[in-house]
Amino acid sequence: MIRDELARLIKEGYKALGELEFVETSAGYRLYHCADRDLLDEARVYHSTEDARQIAKYDSAGVYRPLKGAPNLPRGWLLELATIDDLKRALDYLYPGAIATLLAYQAGTAHPVSLRQTLNRQTGMYRVTRKLSDDQAQSLVKEACRSDGKCLRTILWGLTESRPPDFLPSSKSDPTCDQTGQKRAALPILCLEACNLLVAAARATLKKPSG
Repeated sequence: MIRDELARLIKEGYKALGELEFVETSAGYRLYHCADRDLLDEARVYHSTEDARQIAKYDSAGVYRPLKGAPNLPRGWLLELATIDDLKRALDYLYPGAIATLLAYQAGTAHPVSLRQTLNRQTGMYRVTRKLSDDQAQSLVKEACRSDGKCLRTILWGLTESRPPDFLPSSKSDPTCDQTGQKRAALPILCLEACNLLVAAARATLKKPSG
C-alpha cells in the first residue's frame, strides 16, 4: 500500500516534498513549510488533514493556486498528524498524486507522455496547439516550467517520444535533485505529462498577434 511505501521512504531518510518538510515524532508526524523549519514555535498549529486542503488552496496573498506544483505555498503553519495515513492524505492535498505517481513510475506502471502526444490529442479550442513549433515549445516550457518561481515538478517527458527533455537544465529532469535548490533528501514531484495549464499557455502562444 502507498502508506507502507511512504513509511519506507521516510525510514530511508527522505524528509521533504516540494516546499514541504516532515519529521516523525513520538506522537506521529509534523508537516510544515521548509522555510519555517526554525520558526515552528511561532507557527499556527493544525491537527486535521482537511486543514492541508485549505492551506494548499491559496498563496500568502490569498490568491488561488491553480498550479499545486508552484513554489508559492503559504507559510506560518504546522500540521501535527497522528498516523502515516494522515500524513499521506495531507501530502495528497498539498501535492496531489505526488507519492502515488512516484511509486507507479518506480514500479514501471506509469510512463512519460511526450509533449507532441499530449498536443496531438487536443480537440476543440485547443486543437491549434498541434501547430506549436519545436522552438516555440522549448521556449514555452523553459519559462512556464522553471523551478525558480514557476513549478517544482521534475519533468520526465520530452518534445517527442524518442527525445528526452535535453533542452532543459539537467537538474530539471533529474529525480534525485531537490527542485527547491536546497539539496535536501527530497522526494521528487514527477511530471509525466504536460499539464492543462501548459496546454493553455501553448494556445495563448499561438494566438498572440504576430509582430
